[in-house]
Parts: sequence; C-alpha cells; structure tokens
Amino acid sequence: MTTVSLRQARVRYGPLEALHGITLAAPGPGLTVLLGRNGSGRTTALRALAGTVPLSGGAVVWDGTDVTRVPAYERARRGLCLVPERRAVFGSLTVRENLALAARDHTPALDAYPQLRPLLERRAGTLSGGEQRMLALSRALLARARVVLVDEPAQGMSPSVAARTYELLGALEACVVVAEQRLPSALRDRSAIVYELRRGTVVFAGETAELTG
Repeated sequence: MTTVSLRQARVRYGPLEALHGITLAAPGPGLTVLLGRNGSGRTTALRALAGTVPLSGGAVVWDGTDVTRVPAYERARRGLCLVPERRAVFGSLTVRENLALAARDHTPALDAYPQLRPLLERRAGTLSGGEQRMLALSRALLARARVVLVDEPAQGMSPSVAARTYELLGALEACVVVAEQRLPSALRDRSAIVYELRRGTVVFAGETAELTG
C-alpha cells in the first residue's frame, strides 16, 4: 500500500499564498479526487505532491518518509508520474515516439485507447485536445508508477472516452490523485476519496457517496 500526503502545506507565488496550510492524504491502490474551481489550489496541491513547486511551510510525506526536499526528478525516479493539464506530451515527436519514451512495448496503451492506433505516425502537436490527453494518459499507464497525479484527465474527451479513462485510472495498482473542477459523472458511483478546495483551504473531505448524497 502506498500513501502520499500533504501536511499543513503552504505554497506561495510571490506575495500570494496559494495553499494555506492544507492537510490531505491519498492512499493507494485507489482514487483520490481534488475538486475546486480555478484558483482553488487543486493544481498547486498536485504540483506540491510532485515537487514541481516548493513548499513555504509544512511537508510532503510519501509512505511515512518526509520527501519535502526531494527534487521532482528524484520523486519521478522513485515512481511518481505527473500528467499536467498543459504540455503533457512532446508536440514535435510522433505518437509512437511519445509512447516509446514510456515503454518499449506500447501495446497496453493502444489497447487502452485504440483511437491512437491510426495516429501513431502523427506528430503529437497536431492532435486534438482530447487525443493529446489520451496520449498523455497512455504514457502514464505505461510508466507503471506507484503514484499517478493527473490534472483534469478527461479534458476534451467525449463522455464515453472520459468514462473509459476513469475505469483505467481506477484499475491501476497505484495511488492515483486527480484534480477536477467538479465531480465527473463517471465517479458518482465509484468509491473514491474526495477533497474539495476553496481559496487554498480544504472545505470538504470524505467519500464520493457523502458528496453525492
């Protein structure tokens, strides 16, 4: 079992504090959802877990070990994969080349998203937004990471592909943390831990059933 958590985490961007000492824990295997509007701090919380923004206070803890000062590349080496909302693929490389960076055998990715198969020789930068999300998530699936952090995984996808995406994420043997503006319909009947953020603070923590009920 893997757990990543923020403990009294604070993040500042210049004079502005984006996270005001938030505490949350994401156990795995399993799905944790960070909800909130733009400016709520959900993306900053993901980036703090990944190490791409420094904390100005508090700690990041991974399996009981304080990794606050461990750089992002070392967290990645230890099995953490971040899929940001933007620039999640290498636009100048083909779909095939993007997948090859994650694993030699990319068959599982094409099984997960067969829509990518006819696009293998296309440059990733020419794909639609939904196709780029599929490619970015395929790379995360191939990475076999212990912790997977995804900002708006289903952005630009059709409802059926979005539902498939959450099935894939929910089936991973990993600690999966996703950030969304609102609870996706694909998760309403699925067990997940939910944190709702507002202006850099946690205003709700519980299970999906509590939120939807």
